[in-house]
This record gives sequence, structure tokens and C-alpha cells, in this order.
Amino acid sequence: MIPIQRTPIRLKADPTQVILKFLDFGRAERFTPVVDYVLSLSDAEAQSQLEAVLTDFQGRHFGLEAAFLEHYGKLAEYVPEEPPLSKKLLLGACFTHEYSIEAAALFNPSIVPHPVQSGLKEGELRFILSLRAAGEGHISSVAFRTGVVTADGGVTLGPSPVKLSAGKKLVDTAFAKPFVALRFEGDKPMNSLLAERLPERFTEREALAVALQLEQEQHIGLAYEKEQAALVFDGNYDVTFPDAIPLESRVLFPQSAQESNGLEDVRFTRFENEGSVVYLGTYTAYNGRAIRPQLIETEDFKDFHIRSFYGKAASDKGMALFPEKIDGRYAMIGRQGGRSLSIMYSDNLYFWEDHQPLQHPRRGWEVLQMGNCGSPVKTHAGWLLLTHAVGPMRKYVLSFTLLDLHGPSKVLASLEQPLLSPNAEEREGYVPNVLYTCGLLQHGRNLIIPYAMSDNAVGFATVETEAVIRELIQHRP
Repeated sequence: MIPIQRTPIRLKADPTQVILKFLDFGRAERFTPVVDYVLSLSDAEAQSQLEAVLTDFQGRHFGLEAAFLEHYGKLAEYVPEEPPLSKKLLLGACFTHEYSIEAAALFNPSIVPHPVQSGLKEGELRFILSLRAAGEGHISSVAFRTGVVTADGGVTLGPSPVKLSAGKKLVDTAFAKPFVALRFEGDKPMNSLLAERLPERFTEREALAVALQLEQEQHIGLAYEKEQAALVFDGNYDVTFPDAIPLESRVLFPQSAQESNGLEDVRFTRFENEGSVVYLGTYTAYNGRAIRPQLIETEDFKDFHIRSFYGKAASDKGMALFPEKIDGRYAMIGRQGGRSLSIMYSDNLYFWEDHQPLQHPRRGWEVLQMGNCGSPVKTHAGWLLLTHAVGPMRKYVLSFTLLDLHGPSKVLASLEQPLLSPNAEEREGYVPNVLYTCGLLQHGRNLIIPYAMSDNAVGFATVETEAVIRELIQHRP
């Protein structure tokens, strides 16, 4: 048995963690009566009602009045004449609501070193914890916490945020022509006339305008091109946060149709290549009907670039990138087919065409399926890959697999018994009998493993790296 230490930390869902959303009724008959009411108020009455709203909610949000103005802009077409500022703000308030991102659950953590390591004691490491937060309608978003690991593996978490912000999606983002053309997922390329007419860089709005003009001039149909371009711009976008918003207050909330029901199970890794560092987070986009693997890129956890994966191998859930290139190529663990582990390589971060089997379930406690629990950790003995496995009664446990350091397509060993199984406390929750995580952190002698307990709470476990390696080598075939 591997000695493993569970910490007393329990991070639970907090329904007070709310963001602002536009209350979209989607039809004029729900907007116009409210518009008529607000416009009928005297300036003093409108100001009085606005002040009551601000008194009630201003302490709960960043930039509340700016949000009201933004939401007013979404319904301005229903306003026959431009009202004074107080009425704009009141109208915006009428069509704004709070969304509690953690109302249902807080679970499936990932962990990486913080880009800022100043102000620490000797031997300490600051980390960023990403979490899957689920609210009303079980829509998933990405929340963040920070903390510190001591030299001996002790874990402390920073304070929970008082207010949240979903940031700002950048509008009219322009992409290069090859960027868009290469991402057409249909059975034919972009129309050559359209490709010739488009500028070298263009926004979605510009692409649509060029396509419409070409259709009128040439009497051709470009429905396929417009649909494909819309999918590219929907799945590839940027989100930014003001410097004044603390990292713990930032939330990545669904911003595209492809992820309208959630960003699920982000697996972040600190990716280093030729001296440069970027944080890459693979996740599953879900729209209520279909899933799609996506990628988050950031250097500072303030500016985020959301990008889609493409290719035949970019399928199913649970993709996790290696933290560095292998023989000059990107490498990733996957789970095509849903039951077994696979590995894939690519020269292009966004395009994955081929995969090969890596590890199949062969023990009773993993017979239903297995998958990765985040990016592998590099050690002198090989790549340590934390895995999850599912057995009878859909019981999820955590385990380890050791991959060859220079050729990780080769499995060197895997644990004969689970590393961690749900105990009496951990088995009760929203989804019983499930331990799950999306990453681990190596620091000093220890591996730090944050994990979700039946979608009810997040805790931490620590284990010595060498203890895991010794147990794996002992059972090496």
C-alpha cells in the first residue's frame, strides 16, 4: 500500500458566488411593456427606482452600472427615443439577473503553478486551482482559487472571492484567411471566389458581408461557407478581464453556442517550449446535445484565448496535453471510444488526426472504463499519469500509470490496486461513489492531488513521488 495523506481541506459549493447575465426574453412583447413603463416614469421616479436597485446589488458586483448599460444596448431597438442615463440604467437593470455559478456543485479541480511566485517563504509554491462550477440548469463554468504548498507538502487555500466577474468577450475578432479556411469541417473547401475576395484578415461580420455581396453579384449560393465560417468564429474567441479583477474573482462562463451548456472538466498544464511558457487547458464544450474538445490558452490568467480542436482524433472527452513536446511534437492523452486510454501526436496544436491505444481496463475495479486525470508529470522513472477507473456500482477510483520517458506510447507499469478510493465521507454526494480530478502538482518530494468527492466537495491528498514510483516498479511486467 502507498502511504497517502488526506488533508482536512473541504472546498464546497457556495451559492453566494454570482455573476451578472442578460435576461433575454427573446421577443418584443416581453420587452416593449417594460420599456413603455420605464419611459413613462418621471426622471425623479426613475432615479429613485434605480438607486434602490443599486443599494441592493452594487456591493455584490464589479461594474454593476456598466453591465446595466451593456444590457440596455441589447434592447435599444425596442426603445423609440433615447432616454436619459437614469432610464437607460433602469432598463438595463430590468433585464439583468444574477446567476449563481456554484448553486448545484463545485468539483473536478485542476492545478498548476501560479505564474507569480514572489513573496513566498523558502520552499513554498503558489498554485492556481481551476474548478468546474455548476449552477442553475447544470450549466458549467470555470472558477479559480489560489493557494500555497509548503516545502513539506502542506496545503493552504487563499480566501474565497467576494465578487465575481465573467470578463468581456472581445467582439469583432479578426482571424487570418488560412486560419478560417483550414478549420472548415465539411466535405469541401472554401469557395475559391470567396477566398479570393476576402481580405487577409477579417471578422465574422466582414466575412458575411463579402459572402452576401458575392452571392448577389455571381448568383451563387454560399450557405455552406457562411455556416462553416460561423462555426469557426463561434468556437474560437477571446475573453479578457480588467487588471483590477483579482484572479479568484474571474469566471470563464459559456460564450459560444457550442458550449452553451457548459465548459466541462478543464485540464490545465504549464506548457514549456524553447524557454517560453503558456498555460494550456483542454476542456469539453457541451451544447446540450453534442460535445466538442476545446482549448484554453493563457499566459497570465487574465487574457484567455479559446480555440477549437480539429481532426479525426479530436473526439470524446478527457483529453490532456503533455507539458512539453515529445521528439518535437505535441502529445496528448485521450479516450476515444470512451472506455480506454489512447495517445496521440501532432505537429500542430489544434489538429489531431491519428491516435493509438495506450491502456485498456484489465482489473475488476476498472472494468467499465478508465481515463486520465490530467496531464502527466515528468519524473526520472518516466511520465506519471494519474488516472481514474470505474468498476461495479459505478465506483470511481484514482490510480497511476507509468509511461516511458522518451516514448510515452509504451506503458511501463500501472498500479494493481487503486491509489485512492472513496471513503465513508467521500462516497456521499450529488453523484455518489465518485472520486475525480483533472490534474495534480509535483512539488519537492510530493505529489499534490486535489480531487472532487462525489461532486459534493473538493479536498486534497498528498503522496511522495518516490513511494508511487517504487510501487509501480514493483509490479512492472
